[in-house]
Amino acid sequence: MDDQAIRVLLVEDSPVETEIVLDILGTAGQFRVVTTASLQEALEALNRRTTDIVVLDLNLPDASGLEGFRRIQSAHPGVPIVILTNQHDEAMATEAVRLGAQDYLLKQEIDRPTLTRAIRYAIGRHEAEQRLRDSEERYALAVSGANDGIWDWDLHTGQVYFSQRWREIMDLHEEPPRLEAWFERVFCADRHAFQAELDRHINGESENLEFEHRIRRRDGEVRWVLLRGAAIRDSAGIAYRMAGSLTDISHRKRIEAQLIHNAMHDALTGLPNRSLFLDRLDLRLRRFQRDPARRFAVLFFDLDRFKNINDGLGHAAGDKLLCLVGDRIAAFIRPGDTLARLSGDEFAILLDEVDTDQAALGIAARLQRLFEKPFTVENHEVFVEVSIGIAMSHPDYKAPEDILRDADLAMYRAKRSHHDRCKLFGSALHETVVRLHRMETNLRRAIERDEFELYYQPIVSTEDGRVTGVEALVRWQHPEEGLILPGAFTSLAEDTGMIVPLGWLVIEKACRQAYEWSRTFRDREPPTVSINVSGRMFRDPNMAVKLLDTMERYDLPRSTIQVEVTESAVMDHHKITLRQIEMLREAQVGLHIDDFGTGYSSLSNLAKFNYDTLKIDRSFVQGVDHDPEKAAIVKAIIYLGRMLRMRVIAEGVETGEQCRWLVENECPLIQGFWVSPPQDAEQITRFIREWPHMCAGFGERPLLKVGQRLN
Repeated sequence: MDDQAIRVLLVEDSPVETEIVLDILGTAGQFRVVTTASLQEALEALNRRTTDIVVLDLNLPDASGLEGFRRIQSAHPGVPIVILTNQHDEAMATEAVRLGAQDYLLKQEIDRPTLTRAIRYAIGRHEAEQRLRDSEERYALAVSGANDGIWDWDLHTGQVYFSQRWREIMDLHEEPPRLEAWFERVFCADRHAFQAELDRHINGESENLEFEHRIRRRDGEVRWVLLRGAAIRDSAGIAYRMAGSLTDISHRKRIEAQLIHNAMHDALTGLPNRSLFLDRLDLRLRRFQRDPARRFAVLFFDLDRFKNINDGLGHAAGDKLLCLVGDRIAAFIRPGDTLARLSGDEFAILLDEVDTDQAALGIAARLQRLFEKPFTVENHEVFVEVSIGIAMSHPDYKAPEDILRDADLAMYRAKRSHHDRCKLFGSALHETVVRLHRMETNLRRAIERDEFELYYQPIVSTEDGRVTGVEALVRWQHPEEGLILPGAFTSLAEDTGMIVPLGWLVIEKACRQAYEWSRTFRDREPPTVSINVSGRMFRDPNMAVKLLDTMERYDLPRSTIQVEVTESAVMDHHKITLRQIEMLREAQVGLHIDDFGTGYSSLSNLAKFNYDTLKIDRSFVQGVDHDPEKAAIVKAIIYLGRMLRMRVIAEGVETGEQCRWLVENECPLIQGFWVSPPQDAEQITRFIREWPHMCAGFGERPLLKVGQRLN
């Protein structure tokens, strides 16, 4: 029996009738039948082996009527059941189908065509029902996880659906929802243009609906929103349904309307920003150098678990919390002190006059007590804790950046402490700084001496097993310590800015290798090369031009290089990076959003940055085959990618079970140790040559079967 045979579990206690069914299905030649004579044997068989369908008699030694059906369905809901019985009972047949039986057949009426057709139809119906359920769950997860409002309009009946987020944006909560109520919320001066854009799309004059306009909420507040949508049309091209999203863009519009930006203050909180803080710290350091008796201190802190608040209540709520934190601390500090928001949820205080270390620790303790009282954010009580690092003035300091760095380091040590959330920079931390400085020096020399090598990890299609690309991963070949993995130095490179020259070194090497592969694989399409690019590099206004020039020097097609960037790495500087990303996309350079699902993401950001690929973070992939929550998240991301016409890559695939789950749930691409660990260029070239032979002969979706060779 070949691998395509349908695996049937026949539950029948009559030997004669068992033989009849075996004769029918055996003659058909496309079924592999396992027989059991009782319900208990059937349940045990289902636990032991994979079964495509159960053919069930209703009169068994240990179960009668629909009892056996209910128990099998409860224990194995994923297996379709066809009832085959002598009981000619219309009421029971109706009840069985209502409960989920795929068919109800009478033994005296079956023949080979009837039974084989019933089995095939039952499997097909069950699979279709399962796909429908999965699709509905993915859609529900995508809607609930998005920060955008979702709307759906039946053009024939006029019925509309509005998501909860849509209702919150529009401040429209009436039931049942009415289309007229939506249109009435549109700002009067925008209604004509709104209706014109809507009609233009319905009439097929535009590919997609996208329109910015104002709304007036019930309380009179005016907000800006971005309306997106697409129509579904019949064979004649007539639209019969529309659906889309609604995004509150009021904040962006306020920023666009702002004529003068105060470069020395944070736009969100109104507090001094990093530049102003360092300027005042520099002045205070110079005064201390003239008069060492007048000591000062720097307190550096951020909000513990701020990401959880952002993810739980939304980005707007997170911004509101930052403002409330700034207001509360501003009322606490003394005249002459400076409070600044440095970036994200990071704050610093310059204490102008502090006589002793204990005085600084006392102020830090009082600062922490400020956070014992909760903040109220969008009708939610939010409790926040802070970890504080302190750096005292010292004659060894020559630059304000050094003081801020040491306070930052002390804060991170405080975060790691389980009992002390306030740390004073001292000798032990100084040793750490010395070690980091030594590492920084070695790293600078390593960049100058080109001590870095690239390893490559293949990206494989789950549909046909083809190696579509590789990810370039940097390794430091240290002359004394040997091969150093990136986790030991990339954070330091990011903090010191050396990630920029290191990044260009990686880009140069990756483009050179891509050129070599274009010559090596003349008989096939060479792999694309994905490169991790730091958000710092996008702050260079010439970044895109430099990358395109590098590719041109190696005569590479623009689609050869794929740029990977985490969304969180660019969010703080999205205005600066947006143009660079637009230039890369216009040049057909691929853009991957790395570690998707671990940072702040929304449909509007995906559209704004115009990514073409989502990479599912390994933390979700690792539990996908046994953790229902992670499985649901991954399913939602796969569906989200399909919905937005984006490719999806699951990274960190380490087991055959994970691979099978991803293939069965139609994740297009996978990457991880299960396929291959990162290897140098020579090894990966050999792998790309040999891989098709490993997949050969397995037909469609070969990754489901090639695992035995890999393992």
